[in-house]
Formats: sequence, structure tokens, C-alpha cells
Amino acid sequence: MDIPRPKRRKHRALIWGGGAVLLALATLGMSQLKQAAPTVERASLLIDTAKKGDMLREVRATGTLVPEDQRLVSALTAGRIERVLVRPGATATPTTLLVEMSNPDVQLEALEAERQVKLAEADLASLRSTLETQRLAASASVASVKLEARNADRAVKVAERLAAEGLASEMETERARDAAEDANARYASEQKRLQVVSEELDAQLALRRSEVERLAAIARFQQSRVASMQVRAGGAGVVQELSLQPGQWVTPGQLLARVAGVDHLKAVILVPEAQSRDLKLGLSAVVDTHDGTIRGHVARVDPAVLNGTVAVDIALDDSLPKVARPDLSVDGTIQIERLHDVVYVGRPSEGSSEGPVSLFRLDRDGHAASRVAVQLGRGSASTVEVRSGLGPGDQVILSDMSRWEKATRVRIP
Repeated sequence: MDIPRPKRRKHRALIWGGGAVLLALATLGMSQLKQAAPTVERASLLIDTAKKGDMLREVRATGTLVPEDQRLVSALTAGRIERVLVRPGATATPTTLLVEMSNPDVQLEALEAERQVKLAEADLASLRSTLETQRLAASASVASVKLEARNADRAVKVAERLAAEGLASEMETERARDAAEDANARYASEQKRLQVVSEELDAQLALRRSEVERLAAIARFQQSRVASMQVRAGGAGVVQELSLQPGQWVTPGQLLARVAGVDHLKAVILVPEAQSRDLKLGLSAVVDTHDGTIRGHVARVDPAVLNGTVAVDIALDDSLPKVARPDLSVDGTIQIERLHDVVYVGRPSEGSSEGPVSLFRLDRDGHAASRVAVQLGRGSASTVEVRSGLGPGDQVILSDMSRWEKATRVRIP
């Protein structure tokens, strides 16, 4: 007797169909699962706790000590270096000889200038003699004409007296008067001529004297060029720069040495541009020389920005320590203001002050952190005001978390 077999093909189709449905459901479930939070090592994180209270706003920057009295010694004329008598670090007075130079052309020009002065002085003396001779001749002519005029006046008086006594005619009296009038006219003319001659002579002498003075000034300048080849410090202080060598040729205006006074120093620190907007004159400051601190105040803020920094001059109020010297590296801290009763936290590596920033805030157990939006306020060198997003006691990660910019939560083992 034959037994009918069940149809297995139908059961297989049902099994395959059910498996496909289960696989689709599993895929859908997996796609809806949240991505696992990445793990961050605690040792690599900088964590700080938000606090509430008074916050001191400060700006910190590095710089150097700079002398307030600094003299640059430059070459007045070209020349060859013959001797270098001091080296950087030496103490100098205003008359200290730093360098000896030589230039035969400059010395020849000085000698030629002196010769020109001597020739001009000789010409002046000759001209003065000639003009004085002319003046004396004119004076003698005036004296002669003056005598003739007086004789003519006396002749008129004699003629008039004789005419009154009837001993002379009227014609003789008129002739005497005409002669006296002519003599007096010539006397007045000679006086004017003497005055004109004197003024002309004085003008010629003044012109020649001015030429002598001009040549003498040139000679003095040439002598100063010769003297400038004996290069002196010109001021008291320490020689900061002098790198010349014997035989080296220098040109006019070239820097030869730098002499800095050590009695009056100031600190010049370079503040980042982003932190310089609140700086103003008179703010208190502290300068760290790495061997002690010096109190001071802001004396000048450079209006220009160079390489992303602003130069700030700090006048030092305290006495300088023994290690203080020009070009010494220092750290400067400028106190801007004190904020009262604010929430603040350490300055995060991401974001600047007075703007929104995204930070990771630790959970209460400290083993995970979630991303939160924080509004920052006024900042300081190491702290920043928190306007919203954090409360006192909240712990946040200040380290750079840009590697996990897409994560909203991290685990901290």
C-alpha cells in the first residue's frame, strides 16, 4: 500500500520567507540604535570646575626689558675700521672711544677747506686795506673842500665890510658871495660822496666777511668729519651692540654701536591682538624677571598691530633687581578689572571670550560627559566669565575636543 509524502517545497519557502523577515527587522533595529559614545582617557583631559565669586581679569604676555635712554652711534662719514677698542657688555662714558676709523679723502678735504679759509681771509684783508685807502682819500677831499668853503665865507665878510666903508665895489662883493656859495656846494657834495663811499665800502666788506664765514663753516664741518672717525659713545651706559672688525669699510649712516643706559629700564611686552582691546594707560602691572617681581603701570600702548601682537610699555615703579639688564626676557601681567559675584571657569582651548562655545560637561559620577552650549563673557589670562550654560560646581572639559566634534557624549573611564 502506497503512503503519500508531504510536499517539502512549500515548507522550505515558508522558512526562507520567515528568515528574510527576521533579517529585515534586525537590520531596522540596528539602524535605529544610537552610536556608542567614544572613550576618552581621563589623563589626557584638562578638567575645571565652574566657580562663583570675584574674578580678576588679567592679560599676560612675554617681553623684554628695554632702556628708556638708548643711543645709536652711527657713522658720519665713510671710512675703514682701524681699531675696535671695546666690545658689547663694556661700560662706557660719553667720552669713551669705541672705534678708530681712517679715510684719506676726508682728511684731504679738510685740509683743502682750511686752505680756502686762509685765502679768503687774505683777500678780506687786502680788500679792507684798499677800501680804507679810498675812504681816507674821500675824507681828505672833504677836508680840503671844507677849508675852501670857510675861506670863501671869510672873503665874503671882508668884502661886505670894505663895501660898507666904500673901499670895495658891489661887484667884488657879489663875486665873493658867488665863490663862497660854490665852495659850500662842493663841500656838501663831497660830504655826500664820502657817505656813499663809506656805505659801499661797508657793504663790500660785509659781503667778503660772509664768504669767509661760509668757508670757515665748511672747514669746521670737514674737521668734524675728521673728528668723527674717532667714534665715541656720546652717552653713559653699556655697549649693547658693536660687531665691527678691523679693516671693515663702513658707509655714512651705518650703525656702528648701540649704547644703552642701565639706570632707567622699562618693560615692553607683546600682547596678543585679541586681548589688547581693554588695555589703557595707567593700569597696574607686575613684571616677573624670573628673579623677582617688579610693580609697574601701563605707560604706552602701541596703536599699530605687528605680527598679531600689540607692544605695551610698562613703566617700572619699584627698584630694579641686580639681574635687571637691557634685553632681559620678562613676563608681564596687566590687571584690567575685578568682576564681582560672577560665575567663571578656566579658559577653554576652543572659543574666545564673549561668544558661544560648545563644551563637554561631566556627569555627576564623573565617568561621562555631555556636550552643552555655553555663553562666555569677559575673559582673563586663564579664566573666563560664564553668562549661561554652566552653574557653580559644574565640571567641564577645557581640553581640545575637536576630534569628537560630531559626538554629543563621551565616556571617561
